[in-house]
Amino acid sequence: MTAAHPPLDHDFYCAEILRQTDALRSHLTGAELTVTVPTCPDWTLRQLAVHVGGAHRWVAEIVRTKSTAAVPQERVPGFEGPEKDEPEALDAWLAEGAALCADSLRTAGADQAAWSWAGEATAGFWARRMTHETVVHRADAALTVGAEYVLAPEVAADTIDEWLEIVTYVQAAKLAPAAAELRGPGRSIHLHATDAPGAEWLIELGEDGVSWRRAHEKATVALRGPLTDVLSVFYRRLPADSPKVEVLGDAALLDFWLERASFG
Repeated sequence: MTAAHPPLDHDFYCAEILRQTDALRSHLTGAELTVTVPTCPDWTLRQLAVHVGGAHRWVAEIVRTKSTAAVPQERVPGFEGPEKDEPEALDAWLAEGAALCADSLRTAGADQAAWSWAGEATAGFWARRMTHETVVHRADAALTVGAEYVLAPEVAADTIDEWLEIVTYVQAAKLAPAAAELRGPGRSIHLHATDAPGAEWLIELGEDGVSWRRAHEKATVALRGPLTDVLSVFYRRLPADSPKVEVLGDAALLDFWLERASFG
């Protein structure tokens, strides 16, 4: 993977999992949990929350047991959600899962071996991954309930870095046919946050695959706007034609990327 900037501190990620989960819980408080999530239309708001809380518990189990293989979901205590349907039970279950995840990661330390689907099988990978899993699904919840969604610049920038590392890895490992279509000559994408100095990226779609770096350079297409909004478009949580951002150049190339960039 390309690593233009080092990841944030392991303890920071452990604490951020708790902070982002608390923010997610605040979006859910008083909300109608049966409404459909527009950015994840297969889920209701409650199902979105259960997905996040289940992921926290799954990772906690992988790290706690130092597993060298994927842990079956049925072996993860509480994975399916709270036993009761009341919103209070869901809130408590989310808080408990985040605490289990953060505690297991903090106890393990960044370098402990732990199975992952990516090229890095460590607890440190999972601390970062669960931070950004929670960050992005909090965006889903905020959009659903009409809440403000803003991230600290270092968190938003690292979320973009991690996404680019994942897409690069998925393409190199040939895990997603759609990602293979991102290869090609002479095309590039520039991301430019207008409110965070240094938060700029150049993504090049070359014959050998995707490469990227933090840089301010001319590109085939540029996506400009506040950092949180650039992230939201890049993660397909806002449409590219949102008035919150500006697309300069070949907008079709940005759409091409957004349709094919994938976890695999």
